[in-house]
Amino acid sequence: MISQIWNLVLYQPLLNALAFLVSIIPGGDVGIAVIVLTILVKVILFPLSRKSIESQAQMNMLAPELQKIKESGASKEEQATRTFELYKQHKTNPFSGCLLMLIQIPIIFALYYVFLKGIHFQNGVLYSFVHIPAHMNMIFLGIVDIGKKSLLLAILAGVSQSLQAHFMPMPALSGGANPSFQDSFGKSMNMQMKYVFPFIVAFIAYNISGAVALYWITSNLFMVGQQIYIKKKVFTPNMIKVESKVILEEMKQLDKEKKLTK
Repeated sequence: MISQIWNLVLYQPLLNALAFLVSIIPGGDVGIAVIVLTILVKVILFPLSRKSIESQAQMNMLAPELQKIKESGASKEEQATRTFELYKQHKTNPFSGCLLMLIQIPIIFALYYVFLKGIHFQNGVLYSFVHIPAHMNMIFLGIVDIGKKSLLLAILAGVSQSLQAHFMPMPALSGGANPSFQDSFGKSMNMQMKYVFPFIVAFIAYNISGAVALYWITSNLFMVGQQIYIKKKVFTPNMIKVESKVILEEMKQLDKEKKLTK
């Protein structure tokens, strides 16, 4: 049942889209079709990715104030109440970024699976209005055979993964004198994403096929551009300064209201 839903909703539509792209691209260059399909999927998912990055940035700005609540000496219940009020005032959900990423994962994995299985089109999986491409050119731009292992594309996949990790939003840190477990775990994960995961990506990409490596390169470069765009257009330095001032004023107001109720 799950496999049928997977094929019907994710795998089959993506495979048909790839077949259609190969049939209309001059020369039937499968590598170009892989790039175009990856970009199209990323563009469709862009609203979700944008909200995820915005949520992470918002949490980063609230981190100092959340630390002040923890160090206020209030009871656990009072800390939870003030934290909830802070999230509510800034319309921030600490779990929204994770939820949005969870929505994207099946789609991205299905796209990866299309290339992982190999570029083979059969009538059994193609829609009636999508025909098997008359010509398929696996030599990307006449240079690299993406149907086989490619050391060059594997290295570029690892480099692009490292670049993408460099521009990835840093996890929100509490800023306290003694780092919490969450802070230490966040820093550790960030270091691994920057210095370990790129080698893993390169190793996997080399041992599967050039198509998978090309998918990874395109996906990572798109995400780099997306993160740069969002940071410049949405979270400007002036906006962050204004947000920080607003947060401080609201926290002061909360403290005054708390004292009046005692």
